[in-house]
Amino acid sequence: MNKQFSNALLHETSPYLLQHAHNPVNWYPWGEEALSLSRTRDLPILVSIGYSACHWCHVMERESFENEEVAKYMNEQFVNIKIDREERPDLDHIYMDAVQAMTGSGGWPLNVFITPEGRPFYGGTYFPPVQAFNKSSWIDILRSITQMWQQRRDEVELQAHALVEHIQKSNNFAAALKILPTTADNIFFSADSCKQMAKSILDNADTGKGGFGQAPKFLQTFSMQYLLSYSFYSGDVAARDHVTFTLERMLNGGIFDQLAGGISRYSTDNDWLVPHFEKMLYDNALFVIVLCEAYQLTGLKTIEKGLRHTLNFLLQEMKNADGGYYTALDADSEGVEGKFYVWGKAEIVGILGDDAELFCEYYNVTDKGNWEETNILHTTATAVAVADLHGIPVSQFEETMAGCRTKLLERRSNRIRPGTDDKILLSSNALLISAYCKAYAALQQESFKDEAIQLMSFIEARFKDSTAAGMYMHTYKAGVAKVPAFLDDYAYLIQACLHLQEITSDQQYLLNAKDITTYLALNYSDEQDLFFFYTHKDHKDAIARKVEVYDGATPSANAVMASNLLYLGIVFDLQHWHIRAQEMIKSLSSAFLKHPSSFGVWANAYQSQTAGINEVVISGINIENSLKQLLKEFLPNKILQASIKQLPFPLLESKEYLNDATIYLCKNYECKQPVTNIGEIINSIMKPVF
Repeated sequence: MNKQFSNALLHETSPYLLQHAHNPVNWYPWGEEALSLSRTRDLPILVSIGYSACHWCHVMERESFENEEVAKYMNEQFVNIKIDREERPDLDHIYMDAVQAMTGSGGWPLNVFITPEGRPFYGGTYFPPVQAFNKSSWIDILRSITQMWQQRRDEVELQAHALVEHIQKSNNFAAALKILPTTADNIFFSADSCKQMAKSILDNADTGKGGFGQAPKFLQTFSMQYLLSYSFYSGDVAARDHVTFTLERMLNGGIFDQLAGGISRYSTDNDWLVPHFEKMLYDNALFVIVLCEAYQLTGLKTIEKGLRHTLNFLLQEMKNADGGYYTALDADSEGVEGKFYVWGKAEIVGILGDDAELFCEYYNVTDKGNWEETNILHTTATAVAVADLHGIPVSQFEETMAGCRTKLLERRSNRIRPGTDDKILLSSNALLISAYCKAYAALQQESFKDEAIQLMSFIEARFKDSTAAGMYMHTYKAGVAKVPAFLDDYAYLIQACLHLQEITSDQQYLLNAKDITTYLALNYSDEQDLFFFYTHKDHKDAIARKVEVYDGATPSANAVMASNLLYLGIVFDLQHWHIRAQEMIKSLSSAFLKHPSSFGVWANAYQSQTAGINEVVISGINIENSLKQLLKEFLPNKILQASIKQLPFPLLESKEYLNDATIYLCKNYECKQPVTNIGEIINSIMKPVF
């Protein structure tokens, strides 16, 4: 960073934009000032999109955007806009679609050239400073674009028109699918289809190393959740066992921080050894959720240990003093990827002394190293096996290893830390509320319920827009919330409300979920009142409103909304919401039945409907023990309400509110005889249905 330069990003709050505030490139944030300047000067716009924890974004900055000669050319021939993709995911979606249409691939950094009207005409991802990796150099790309703009303007306009047309057509993908309103539910929702989707996911399983497919290996938590639910519904232990095998391999690997906990973005190899070292809040929230479900289903201590380790990481390293959670930890420190996390053997020996050899054996530390002459800590043998080999009681061995980890963590804390993206996103924090709710249910630890409640209070206090009923903002930092919320913000927030109601029995969370859903239906619905646009109907500064249906790194917001509508439709007896959700699922079935790995959340919603929804009500003065017992179990197809008194909710009316808990179960429009033993209900629900 050269403080002799500064640009318009200096006044932004995004850590990613601030990283570029002292580039010699005259960057602007997205907005009318930059667009107007482009029109006035008749120059093309470079839109460069990334995020603070992106390694190759940093590389391109060092190589090109900090180069004064390159910057001079960019300033003369372009209006240059920097966008934080996490702050403006709507723009990222649009321009990523354009680049994928042009090149067949996408990623970050994303560099797109657009007209003053915002229409893209050329783009790519990382470009090197000199021709390399079968890529043109960045300066050659810039010169080529300048020549096109000045000498072949008609071609530019034609290309821009074609790309916008492509984006608009692809945007109609979901809405244009054939809906099957006449298909009877008992024919459309098929156990055989669920089996075929499980087979499709497992056909891509890496049975030797865990996970799915080949490197780079991402977490794919949605596929794992599908398999856990399928195992529950069908009794298929192979589906369950591949998930637990995968989770254990991840927890033992370098992708998981063996000292502080927390999972990295992905593994660059098949063995889960070498991660891309950035840690994202949403990845860790989703990882907690699948760990909770796996632990509920299996009770495996290895899963519980990894779950607690991940939760501790979130509390210790991601939590803001005000109560929200940061977006990400960078992959790089001191300009080097992974430097904060890796070790030389000599350094470990100097810290641990007599315990060093045992530690190095367990964590596979060698003089040579396992990555770039350093060591990424990971385990390949169990604690029991290593303890037995050395004739040490396993409890003593684990105590020694815990002490060693503490010493290394203390030493690591003195290193220069990776950068923290300290903006707080509504979507990621809402996912974390659901994760804490799941953690409370699985582990029965009150502090996790308290954390979920406090985080929801933080969101209500910081993100809610007091000027418009139902409106929230997307991002918060330093006392300022800005950018109107997107569909995923709302979808995950509604889901968090549903989970909070289940663990607290506070029905106000259901009322909040209903209010937010009503707001979405009015302001985000597509032309058919079926799917939801990603942006508000008054959103004006992008060239298209998109309907997103695929799962990406985070769940498809439309898929989450389908599940939310199904839940709320039953809880409030709103048939039109229930029908809308079913039509959403039906209209997308040709996609997720063929490609469940790309539509895991949709597939799970389909599977839940196929298995049938268990509507459970616990009523009475002393409901806490029954509620905890039910929450502890993995019951993926349930709706749960518990109350100490009668309230005006369809499922709570006409129930008995005695001293002891009474439990009611209804499914597929049939109700069982009320019972007082929660175990009877659990046993009834846990029977295979496929």
